[in-house]
Amino acid sequence: MEENLGLEYNEKKGYFYINVNDKTEAKMTFVFAGPHKIIIDHTEVNPGNNGKNFGKKMVEKAVEFAREMNLKILPLCPFAKKVFEKTPEYGDVL
Repeated sequence: MEENLGLEYNEKKGYFYINVNDKTEAKMTFVFAGPHKIIIDHTEVNPGNNGKNFGKKMVEKAVEFAREMNLKILPLCPFAKKVFEKTPEYGDVL
């Protein structure tokens, strides 16, 4: 199983994704809210991927991206919000 975690974005919006064997199995979308903030608005993981932590891996990638780009994150997606609440070390990007 070849797992690839990636990011696609432009000046308005983007998404984090996980491909397994060249098939997209998970996606987390976001929009830019001004020059210094992104809003995570949706997380979706395909059926059959329970327990693989795809959602958490994408949140972790979002935090890395925010730190690299000096951005703040507003997690409107209920899943992402729950991960942020359970992970105090991500507080610097909120």
